[in-house]
Amino acid sequence: MSLFITDECINCDVCEPECPNDAISQGEEIYEINPNLCTQCVGHYDEPQCQQVCPVDCILIDEEHPETHEELMAKYEKIIQFK
Repeated sequence: MSLFITDECINCDVCEPECPNDAISQGEEIYEINPNLCTQCVGHYDEPQCQQVCPVDCILIDEEHPETHEELMAKYEKIIQFK
């Protein structure tokens, strides 16, 4: 599953540079995660880096975009082809 940022986001700017897939960007009011690019850092790290650095713990699993580890790995492989 991809991750999403709740409205508890304080716009601290620490998550965006940590995302190896460039899935995080500034939205109209808070940061947002593109579910098409989020792999929960599968392929890069053992744990989602944005969750590790978020000071308010507002980055959660997006239940609306369920994906298996294998699907996340396939997404990662597709993303790195275009980098």
